[in-house]
Amino acid sequence: MESENVNQCPLRGPGVGPEGLVGRRLEEILAAWHRSGDEESGDPLDVWLIDSQGSSVHITTDSDWCLIVEASSSHEGYGMDSWGRVEVAPVGDRTPFAAHLGEDIVSVREEFEPKTGRIALEVTFASGRVRCDSWAGNLRLSA
Repeated sequence: MESENVNQCPLRGPGVGPEGLVGRRLEEILAAWHRSGDEESGDPLDVWLIDSQGSSVHITTDSDWCLIVEASSSHEGYGMDSWGRVEVAPVGDRTPFAAHLGEDIVSVREEFEPKTGRIALEVTFASGRVRCDSWAGNLRLSA
């Protein structure tokens, strides 16, 4: 039986409506990366977009491969014994969002699949866009 609520994550519900991001100025970006030894994963596990009022929107994926968009503050990094460590820090220039710091969000667009829920979110700025995808359960960011 297909979910009647294709616009939400089956395990976590709808989250926050990304349209609330429109008109907000992107002031800070934090991200969580998995690090194993000296190697860091290419794409972050989580991203937090923080606006000029200090509000934070968390973007990540869930175990059902749904793209989560929720109002949530960042967490601290943590160790995972022999599996490495998760580090949380400002992104610097390590994600496509970095090119849009200080800009207002002009629009957002979501994509959904019936069994998974939200699978993508595009965030558009005057100077370009950033696409957030849930790909095989991993968060992918692209310009």
